[in-house]
Amino acid sequence: MSVKVHNVVKQLNFSGPHIHAELVELVENYHIQERTIVINPHMANVYVGGEIRKPIPPMSSTILKDTCVEQAASLILLQVKEETNIGDIILESGWDLYGNLVKKMPGKGESLPYPKNTPLWRSPQDDAGIITFNPSVILDQATTPQGQKPFQIKVNLWFAPAQTNCFIHNQHDFIEIHSQVYGFGRMQKFRAQDYNTLYEDMLMSPGYTTPVPFCNAGPNTTFIYPWHQYYADTDCIWLAIEYHLI
Repeated sequence: MSVKVHNVVKQLNFSGPHIHAELVELVENYHIQERTIVINPHMANVYVGGEIRKPIPPMSSTILKDTCVEQAASLILLQVKEETNIGDIILESGWDLYGNLVKKMPGKGESLPYPKNTPLWRSPQDDAGIITFNPSVILDQATTPQGQKPFQIKVNLWFAPAQTNCFIHNQHDFIEIHSQVYGFGRMQKFRAQDYNTLYEDMLMSPGYTTPVPFCNAGPNTTFIYPWHQYYADTDCIWLAIEYHLI
């Protein structure tokens, strides 16, 4: 008879001197001692112990300190360890200017190519487990749990300096949400690939995760996004959490 091992910790491959990043799986009575951004990437509530027991809802986050998490399928834990010269995070292993990584960012009717000199850097990407859910339910397009599909969770950090437009785009072949780690920024929606068509401005502060993905479910498990971008008000670090259909 096998014994289930709880609180399995994996250091994520972009963890470094500035941001310490871990994945903890099969969580049971896990103590968070230092100030930590705690992200729930799964589809069930995570309950935090205390006199008043309150959940961390699916696809959302909070900041905890000296607190016990009672149970969770998994948690992503991020700690800002060194704020001095935090922009040096882009010199850590595996980081690169996004313009060096992307060949073209396609989109329906898109006429503007990605400007490769955009000051936007991406860390290495890492796997953070496999999850099964009905995308139509998660995207609020169905009322019954049917059509369960497996998704690989992938995570990575981004860095942009103050007052950076990170490019308006509308194409992803995955579901994504974002968690703010350092600084203050915004997730923005547009009616077209034009900054003058802004219609929604979602403010992002440390510890906040966009709990509702921007996309709708399309045919054949595709995802339809509005024109959107990240904008950095200050120097910013944020986490992208992507759900890739397997």
